Amino acid sequence: MTETRVIVACAEHKVHWYLGAEPAKCTDQKHQHRQLEVHRHCDVVMLPDGTQVHAVSFDAMDPYARDRQPDYGLYLDYRWRPSWVHGHLDWPDFGVPEDPAAVVTALRALFDRARTGQQVELGCLGGHGRTGTALAILAILTGHAASDAVAWVRGNYCPEAVETAGQEAFIAGLRS
Repeated sequence: MTETRVIVACAEHKVHWYLGAEPAKCTDQKHQHRQLEVHRHCDVVMLPDGTQVHAVSFDAMDPYARDRQPDYGLYLDYRWRPSWVHGHLDWPDFGVPEDPAAVVTALRALFDRARTGQQVELGCLGGHGRTGTALAILAILTGHAASDAVAWVRGNYCPEAVETAGQEAFIAGLRS
């Protein structure tokens, strides 16, 4: 399921908010505020080996609404504070984590949970850069070629996944 929402962004204050759903975080009439249409993810992604992972983006209006809570969530942004069992990875927005081994270890554990039938969830803030990069790494863990992992995640999850050249290089440099 992918929903579309409108956010307003103020570049001067480096803030954004959901139009009509939360108070404006900048009311300075002199600032240029851009309205952007964004989509929210709450998608089941079938990895190349058939394992299912739920990929999500953070919805500030109701971040924890689910038909069924996951058995475990791995979140790549500390804004996530769900009531269910979860873990976090230190991973800067639009960047890559400093410790690739910790990322592979955490994703391998998530993958192992999913392969045993647990419903697992993976998410960052927007669901594109960090989540897309992590999904590409999961594809590699299934045996998918690292050289094609970015194309795989864009074709099987979201065309906007893996946002930066640094994230692409991070994926290409990993060894499962």
